[in-house]
Amino acid sequence: MKICISAESTIDLPQELLDLYEIKTIPFTVTLGEKNGLDGVTTPEELFEYVDKTGVLPKTSAVNIGQFQEYFSNLLKEYDEVIHFSLSQTLSSAYQNACTVAQELGHVHVVDSMSLSTGIALLAIYASKLVKQGLSADEIVKKVSERIPHDQASFVLATVEYLYKGGRCSALAMLGATLFRIRPQILVTNGKMGPGKKYNGKQVECVANYCRDTLAQFNNPDLEIGFVTHSGATQDMIDTAVNAMKERGFKQVYITTAGATISSHCGPKCLGILYINDGGK
Repeated sequence: MKICISAESTIDLPQELLDLYEIKTIPFTVTLGEKNGLDGVTTPEELFEYVDKTGVLPKTSAVNIGQFQEYFSNLLKEYDEVIHFSLSQTLSSAYQNACTVAQELGHVHVVDSMSLSTGIALLAIYASKLVKQGLSADEIVKKVSERIPHDQASFVLATVEYLYKGGRCSALAMLGATLFRIRPQILVTNGKMGPGKKYNGKQVECVANYCRDTLAQFNNPDLEIGFVTHSGATQDMIDTAVNAMKERGFKQVYITTAGATISSHCGPKCLGILYINDGGK
């Protein structure tokens, strides 16, 4: 049986890793003013430039039912089964849209990742490895679902401006964060983004403290794969995070850049470390 692993572009993997792990993707839409583009084609740099010029946050649109119908139908011409990983349903309508089409077509298994960005990638990569082991689609979905609660996804922000523009942060909180150079940690818990610890000072120091605290709080990592995912972080910030993960013992640390959809929520110079926190299993 031929099984396809699939996700939306919010998986935030470069093409070489999508090819390596044989993961197919379908893009969200990103709207900058009157210009519609595709996530993965429209770059974070274009997005940040647009916000700087207009002061307006761009719009992002989930994959709709019609797009999923065409996408899944084409995949089923080549594959017997499709396992599709969606951006958390609390953050997007993509999951429900995918489920609607999956029920119509059959042979499509939609998984709510309850995560975002490379938090989704961790699950999809695990599923890809299980495909190579010859497991059935149902067996793969079951094993992946058991790991979802342990999928550690978090970030430290350089600015809360984008949270404010997106209605996730009050004007007072934004003012305080700006005045005191507060760089908040954002945790993805039960599929929702929420506040964690607060850091202040230089960005490199904040990243170092964030990595230390995250690895201490989520201290049972699967050390096979981890991600450092960022939206235009400096090389010093990236190196600090990679070194922290390698010192912890991660065998493979991938450095990836967040796409336009995820970047529209976190803003520039955001950085996160992501891994599955079930090393005992």
